Amino acid sequence: MGTDATPRRQKKDISWERPPQGWVALNSDGSVINGQATAGGVIRDETGRLVRAFSMKLGEASITRVELEGLVKGLQVVWNEGFRRVMVQTDSQTAIKLIKESDNRHPHFRLVQEARRLLALNWQVQLLHIYREGNFFADYLASVGHQLQQRFHFLEAPDPMLNYWLYFNLIGVETSRLVTC
Repeated sequence: MGTDATPRRQKKDISWERPPQGWVALNSDGSVINGQATAGGVIRDETGRLVRAFSMKLGEASITRVELEGLVKGLQVVWNEGFRRVMVQTDSQTAIKLIKESDNRHPHFRLVQEARRLLALNWQVQLLHIYREGNFFADYLASVGHQLQQRFHFLEAPDPMLNYWLYFNLIGVETSRLVTC
């Protein structure tokens, strides 16, 4: 008797998930193009209103380091802005796994340790994996980092593309993806 080794896949519609009332959402992402690494993040309230957005340039780095750097910087920004209920959304399963399970021999343990320190502060934080299709806004902000002259930049006034992604998320536009059942 043979078994079907091919996993079943089904279409799933994906969109950005708003945080519960009284919470903010932090989405972060990283990018490495031609060896140059950047990260970005966006903080929004339960209505989808933009609270803060940032991009950062990191030089040469692995995608794992970049994802962790973006997550840590995002947590620092959220904490410094005074929010104490945060739904963190990232498409990096690796970053989440490292934060939850890593040992001290990992090359990025310093970043993992900083993420854990921030998560242990006096606040409520949910660390969630989302599909890339639900993280387009943070992906865009990470790509902006490739054009930065400085290392870190808060986007104070939304540019047209930022407005596009904000609107895209606010109206709940869904993107289809095949996922394993």
